[in-house]
Amino acid sequence: MKRIFSVVLLLILMQHNYAQLLLKNKVLMFASFRDNGEDGLHLAWSKDGLNWTALKGDSSFLTPIVSKDKLMRDPCIIKGPDNLFHMVWTVSWKDQGIGYASSKDLVHWSTQQFIPVMQHEPTALNCWAPEIIYDEQHKNYMIYWSTTIPGRFAAGDTSGDEKYNHRLYYVTTKNFKKYTTAKLLYNQGFNVIDATIQKAGKKYILFLKDETLKPIPEKNIRMAISDDLNRGFGKPSASITGHYWAEGPTAVKAGNKWMVYFDKYTEGNYGAVISTDLVNWKDISAMVHFPKGTRHGTVFSISINEFKQFFK
Repeated sequence: MKRIFSVVLLLILMQHNYAQLLLKNKVLMFASFRDNGEDGLHLAWSKDGLNWTALKGDSSFLTPIVSKDKLMRDPCIIKGPDNLFHMVWTVSWKDQGIGYASSKDLVHWSTQQFIPVMQHEPTALNCWAPEIIYDEQHKNYMIYWSTTIPGRFAAGDTSGDEKYNHRLYYVTTKNFKKYTTAKLLYNQGFNVIDATIQKAGKKYILFLKDETLKPIPEKNIRMAISDDLNRGFGKPSASITGHYWAEGPTAVKAGNKWMVYFDKYTEGNYGAVISTDLVNWKDISAMVHFPKGTRHGTVFSISINEFKQFFK
């Protein structure tokens, strides 16, 4: 009996070790929102990628003030080569722009900006779940999001929720003052939202949500791959998530492990899958623990010294 117990315990420990994301001299951070996004930015931290602790008593670090709805949903934060943290977010369910602010320490933030990324498309219904990535090749930032423009795409026009048939769009900027005109980033003939892009060697991995509802619901997370950051993403992979509805993927790599977190929004909790080859994925949702009420967020890392300095 003792031997059986020891073997079971060893297997559990091995599984836990496989699932952990241990970044040397780094702390994982998670930016998210609560409820409808009215109170703003929430931050949590983790050392193993599994157990997450809310900062500031799970109260807001930044209250939204831009757009008529003044929401801060789907916050995405990256650290740029200028040593500033740059954040974009969804400001409204129906607006044609997104929010932007920057910070040196994740606590004190610049004046919030409204970026009218789709106002040149007067019938555009929305700008949802913007994310941001730094393009090392072109030395600029790329901001991307999902928008529905009624009648623009026939494929998928009756397969989504209500009147929505999203595609992914992007702009670039060097200084967060001037922006290029929005261009189409991803259209593979289906309703797609909640994109996040990670660089993997010389390729780019686009994690996305298949938003198809009819005739058979998808509502899952898939992948597409390209050699270029803002073009060439092909047909999506099979779903990497399980038999539940998932949205808001966000990914991080530590060593040879990829972890993709997502909002299991119909169940009111968070899930995760892990892989070492971006092909075979293991669902470890039962092993991740986020602060209650965590909604559609993004993961990033900071140094241990930054963590101690910012949140002392």
